[in-house]
Amino acid sequence: MSLTLERPRAEAATLSVEDARQFLYREARFLDDKDWERWLALYAPDAEFWMPSWDDDDQLVTDPQTEISLIWYGHKSGLEDSVFRIRTERSAATSMPQPRTSHNISNVEIASQGGGVCELRCNWMTFSYRSKRVDTYFGTSFYTLDTTAPQPLIKRKKVILKNDYIHHVVDIYHV
Repeated sequence: MSLTLERPRAEAATLSVEDARQFLYREARFLDDKDWERWLALYAPDAEFWMPSWDDDDQLVTDPQTEISLIWYGHKSGLEDSVFRIRTERSAATSMPQPRTSHNISNVEIASQGGGVCELRCNWMTFSYRSKRVDTYFGTSFYTLDTTAPQPLIKRKKVILKNDYIHHVVDIYHV
């Protein structure tokens, strides 16, 4: 089923698991292709993007406002700034040359759906190649999609990075 048909703004779509899977595959492809404009277009203006860190007790931090996070953007403008820094090589987190990535999505589930909101969960693994080295990142992501827009939009993405050790700073294209 294609998500390319536009609906009236007020009518909420009901997504199938296959619709959700295709949406997530599309996001992964945009990251792998470094198609930043199309990737950003998947996010609502007030979207939150959060990758919490693990504390000393091996628990995830719970508040991005008061605790250290690996990545935290409270609005889409933060993602846009990150993309600007990636493009202009002004990001301390951005590897140069940019790595080649392969995002792999699995175990896609719709956790809940209704009232114009769809909650998704998926597992992922990203292979990142740069300077004759392959790094592997893996984890689980939780999405809140607005399904009242003409196309589903990401309102919230929470990324749980499950690696115990990472060799360098992680950026948005690694997850």
